[in-house]
Amino acid sequence: MTYDPYNPKQPGDPYGQQPPYGQPGQYGQQPMYGYGYPPPAPKQQTSAILALVLSLVGFATCGATAIVGVIFGHIAMGKIKRGEEEGHGMALAGIIVGYVVIVGYLLFVAIYVFAIFAAVNGGYR
Repeated sequence: MTYDPYNPKQPGDPYGQQPPYGQPGQYGQQPMYGYGYPPPAPKQQTSAILALVLSLVGFATCGATAIVGVIFGHIAMGKIKRGEEEGHGMALAGIIVGYVVIVGYLLFVAIYVFAIFAAVNGGYR
């Protein structure tokens, strides 16, 4: 027995009910994801964004926020590895920029301290 979509009352079906499962798109049905739930929302990138922004702001704040940016970058990488978050590139950029800023300011301070020490001790003789 084949089902005729144009005849609502089928043989052996006294009430004219439709079959329980039709083809997707049949009878106005839309293809569904899973059990009728909408597709999952995109994952947030909060930690990765914070890592990059704080690392970049570290240029202006003498590297203070770059340390926090590196920490957030490592937190974001852990979340990305577990699949809780996206934004691998941003987190990696935040870590790299943060370390570059920290090393740059440490070198600046070391050279500055060396210059002061040399000036106090009489400079070149």
